[in-house]
Amino acid sequence: MTRRFSKTRLPLWGRRIIDAFYQCLLPIIFFQLVRTLLFPSTFDVILLATLAIFYFSTAYGWFN
Repeated sequence: MTRRFSKTRLPLWGRRIIDAFYQCLLPIIFFQLVRTLLFPSTFDVILLATLAIFYFSTAYGWFN
């Protein structure tokens, strides 16, 4: 019997990948914030905003 995955839940290996990336994301955001404050460019601001949105969406469970 095969296990069916629902469309709203990820398989366990997918959830583990997102959790591992989530743990690494906060130091990356702090580094990008310092870089953006010292050398501001459009790319840095967009990258920081994207990382922050992904961090908060994972923290508040928007992808669950």
